[in-house]
Amino acid sequence: MKKFDMSKFKLRKVTIDEIDDRMLLINLYATQAVTLIIGLIWIFFQKGNPILLFSAPKDFSFLYWGAGLAAAVLLVDLAVSRFVPDEVNDDGGVNDRIFKNRAWWHILLLSFVVAVCEETLFRGGIQATIGPYWTSIIFAAIHVRYLKHWIPTGLVFSISYGLGWIYEYTDTLWTPIVAHFLIDAIMGFIIRFRRE
Repeated sequence: MKKFDMSKFKLRKVTIDEIDDRMLLINLYATQAVTLIIGLIWIFFQKGNPILLFSAPKDFSFLYWGAGLAAAVLLVDLAVSRFVPDEVNDDGGVNDRIFKNRAWWHILLLSFVVAVCEETLFRGGIQATIGPYWTSIIFAAIHVRYLKHWIPTGLVFSISYGLGWIYEYTDTLWTPIVAHFLIDAIMGFIIRFRRE
């Protein structure tokens, strides 16, 4: 039996350009699966019920709140991208790599998966324990690609706080899921179909 030699094991920083498309998608789906599992475990230890968390809302007002927040976020984001230099908003090219050559249906699928997984953990799990402010700080911190610049970090924090607020106001997890989905999908379509 061969013994594993830890002295030969080396970690190195990998840039987004060194990862092929298949590995990028594997990483994306794997991190979302881990996020969902942690969220469900968190909810379980809070003695919550994930089935109740995903129960159907009483009316359709959650759609209006989700779409309204998404529209506000997109307007602010477009204004920032128009008046702020590109290097200040740089995420290292991750979003371009994820969305630029993706089929429209895959953009919708990715956006839905990310919205459900992240909102389950952050709004459904963490926010119930520490509230929307500290949840938003953690949410901004895990989006590490934005931490090099304060404007995108501030935007991610603000978006997260907005998602937390509409979750508490509407009392359904589907509201932040709808908002998160619309934000990601529309920004994905903008990246995919924009002209240089």
